[in-house]
Amino acid sequence: MKASIVLLPGDGVGPEVTAVVQSALECTAESFGHQFSFRQEWIGGAAIDDSGSPLPQATLDAVRQADAVFLGAVGGPRWDHLRGEQRCESGLLKLRSALGVYANIRPVKPHEALLDRSPIRADRLQNVDLMVVRELTSGIYFGRRERGDDYAIDECRYTRDEVRRIVHRAAQLARSRRGHLTLVDKANVLETSRLWRETAQEMMAAEYPDITFDIVLVDAAAMHLISQPSRFDVIVTENLFGDILTDEASVLAASLGMLGSASLGDGGPGLFEPIHGSAPDIAGKGIANPIGGLMSAAMLLRDGLQLPTEADKLEAAINEVVSSGVVTSDVGGSARTIDVGDAVCDALSQRARAA
Repeated sequence: MKASIVLLPGDGVGPEVTAVVQSALECTAESFGHQFSFRQEWIGGAAIDDSGSPLPQATLDAVRQADAVFLGAVGGPRWDHLRGEQRCESGLLKLRSALGVYANIRPVKPHEALLDRSPIRADRLQNVDLMVVRELTSGIYFGRRERGDDYAIDECRYTRDEVRRIVHRAAQLARSRRGHLTLVDKANVLETSRLWRETAQEMMAAEYPDITFDIVLVDAAAMHLISQPSRFDVIVTENLFGDILTDEASVLAASLGMLGSASLGDGGPGLFEPIHGSAPDIAGKGIANPIGGLMSAAMLLRDGLQLPTEADKLEAAINEVVSSGVVTSDVGGSARTIDVGDAVCDALSQRARAA
């Protein structure tokens, strides 16, 4: 197949990770007879330096015409003094909104070879395989903001339709897995959470009676993610809670650098990115963990380009490399970013030849 992929390297370690991802996707195309074209555009701090905007119009035009979009990372202390619409993160929020990617899907499955690298006891990590489905284009990140001399306002607003569409996405995912969906909310305090709970309960009873459905308050969920992570299959939650809980869940996989994500809508290109930030403290040192980016590339193949076989082969190559010990220092190895990428491409090529 032919596909156009827009790369948004961004800031910090983003360009280093993106280069490895591009190589892996090129290797996939060569190994399986596809034609992928790549185009790089600006976002975040790099875009501010280039044009004064964290999301230039040229970037928006390019991503809207793409078949899939890969993002490295945005932000860093160099731009932290900026406010409001000029912040790096504002560009990322506008990108998500422009693409309509309301469902952020983040898999968390610790690798057997890294169980002893997590701060969590290895016995608690057995059989952990969960997905967090985070609502991505509404809630407090997109609400009205106001700042005065002695006060600040961040509005959290959800509509019933916004809740319904993300719960549908999560329930369908749960149905394809182990059939268990958990809603995480704060309905004992927040009116928005009461809307989420009421809507989800009605939907699950009427439309998904075959799925086990339960509800956990967000503070309890934060505790259970560490103490009983294997109890979860699919978690669905609002924007802010999902952002926090998935970073917490990264310790189950030993490092923030191990996890990827897919942000999907009901049409148009998906947005794929590792969940780690720009890590400016290690930028340019060649030691960033590219596994989260590579796992995001596998999701790009599966969910963005509808190439499940190629995605499976890439994931298998990644797992083989991690099992062999070719990993970066954040998970106890000594490999450099490019070493991991080269090893994954070699493993992928071998698997393609053997198929």
